[in-house]
Amino acid sequence: MSEETTKAPGSISELEAGMEVPGTVKRIELYGAFVDIGVGTDGLLHISQLGKPNVRNVEDVVKVGETVSVYVLKVEQENNRIALSLVKPPAVSWDDMKIGDAVNGKVVRLEKFGVFIDIGAERPGMIHVSELASGFVNSPSDVVKVGDEVRARIIKLNRKQKRIDLSLKAMEEQAEKPQVPVEESDEGLPTAMELALRRAMEANGQPLPERSSKRSHKRDRRERRQNDLEDIFERTLRSHK
Repeated sequence: MSEETTKAPGSISELEAGMEVPGTVKRIELYGAFVDIGVGTDGLLHISQLGKPNVRNVEDVVKVGETVSVYVLKVEQENNRIALSLVKPPAVSWDDMKIGDAVNGKVVRLEKFGVFIDIGAERPGMIHVSELASGFVNSPSDVVKVGDEVRARIIKLNRKQKRIDLSLKAMEEQAEKPQVPVEESDEGLPTAMELALRRAMEANGQPLPERSSKRSHKRDRRERRQNDLEDIFERTLRSHK
């Protein structure tokens, strides 16, 4: 750590998100601690930013008078508010990502259903086995191994579930049209044959047949598989921490 990164700023205008600064704990409340970082306004170190899960008592982690090294999460100059954390913020924030972006990362874990990639975000992204290559992939280990550096494309983002879905296959595709987000689907739209049949029956005054329920059954099965996958995904990430 260089001296420059830990040097205390002189004013709130010098603060930037991600900056590491030294400070002194001045006051403790139930919801967190206020830290003097030398800018004339104490920053709030919220109880959720103490670097330990399920903290019930702030004083179990920091105490009044203690010198700490904190990271700036957010600065609101107009309100003189500074949010701090004991945990270094991720290099890539949710605001930095969008569907279609190409990102670099390192393979950190292999599972039967896919691989997890550290792209510098809050949580690793996942590449499902079906997105590892254009052809059939029997096992993720046939394509990548832990430690490999890869370049992938973001195909889905779920901020609520903190999930990032990536694809290597999309990087290989050279189609000119933009990548279609996986949330979107034209399933359920009538096919060209169905449209032609409908027009013919309407012209002859015949009642239109009801749409086959095969697609709805297929959609239900797909949704069940997706729910099962998301459950496995969450459990895998929890065990990865």
